[in-house]
Amino acid sequence: MEVHRQAHLKNDSLLKALALQPTPHTPIWLMRQAGRYLPEYNKTRAKAGSFLALAKTPALAAEVTLQPLERFPLDAAIVFSDILTIPDAMGLGLAFAEGEGPRFERPLRGEKEILSLEKPDLSRLQYVFDAVRESKRALSGRVPLIGFSGSPFTLACYMVEGSGSDDWRTLKAMRHARTDLLHRILEVNARAVADYLNAQIEAGADAVMLFDTWGGTLAHDDYETFSLSYSRKIFENIKGAPTILFTKGGNPWLGAMMQSGCAAVGLDWTSDARAARKLAGGRVALQGNLDPVALFAPPERVRDAARKVLESFGPAPGHIFNLGHGILPQTPVESVAALVEEVHAYSARQRAQAPARP
Repeated sequence: MEVHRQAHLKNDSLLKALALQPTPHTPIWLMRQAGRYLPEYNKTRAKAGSFLALAKTPALAAEVTLQPLERFPLDAAIVFSDILTIPDAMGLGLAFAEGEGPRFERPLRGEKEILSLEKPDLSRLQYVFDAVRESKRALSGRVPLIGFSGSPFTLACYMVEGSGSDDWRTLKAMRHARTDLLHRILEVNARAVADYLNAQIEAGADAVMLFDTWGGTLAHDDYETFSLSYSRKIFENIKGAPTILFTKGGNPWLGAMMQSGCAAVGLDWTSDARAARKLAGGRVALQGNLDPVALFAPPERVRDAARKVLESFGPAPGHIFNLGHGILPQTPVESVAALVEEVHAYSARQRAQAPARP
């Protein structure tokens, strides 16, 4: 596998790891690394006036994209945006109430609106592509930039339910009562996500990630049919950058995920890293998988936890250190600093002590 766009990067360890090539240390970035645990992020968000205003103002989105890299020597930036930009551009009316999650004013419930659903004009998502371009320019080749989208199934969860849910009852009722309508939504979403990710790559993203946040809530026999099959279609159509697939709760389907066409599979903290390494067989990179709550421990315990994860994955090429899900609000900044430092230092020692490969 060729490394994408590494020649101009001062630090290309993420792209090398995605391509299963040796790196001097295990690269690390964190899901939601630009977020509420950083005081500078909260200041910028207050200046923007709301989360959506922040996400839809490219200069401010680029500003918060780079904020964590000013504090920590992370090996990648991820563009600041939201997974629900596509259904918002479809006209479903995305809103965020203070202290609550996302809500759609016009969720998809009836046959007529579902059958008339179409992928959005990409011009309605121009603010995302502008944020990618501005972030890429501001990075000046320091590290790769990751673009992302929600998966077709995860987008459908919110589009049908209208908001977050403990059980996704409305969505799952549609799966059983009108499977045809759910497949219609998923088909439109898959085409839209592929176009969206390709446009982010064209704007400068060096890698792209598919967040299948709610795929793990599906019944075992439903995951391939309603989630992974549509992720496969996206990976078949992504051009010019490596892809990462993350399904929270995806451990039962890791083998299938590894054969989906992605360059890397993200693991949550319920996955056994050693078993995942054996299953991957050096054919796909792995990302993960520290429990985000571990960062609330004192820095020395965070260092211990980082070493344990690194020992589980081992020093062989193809591991990207990350959390098993997004970093939590109120996470101590000093714990994040300790984590990044320990991952770099300990993984470099691992490589120095590892026997030479034949």
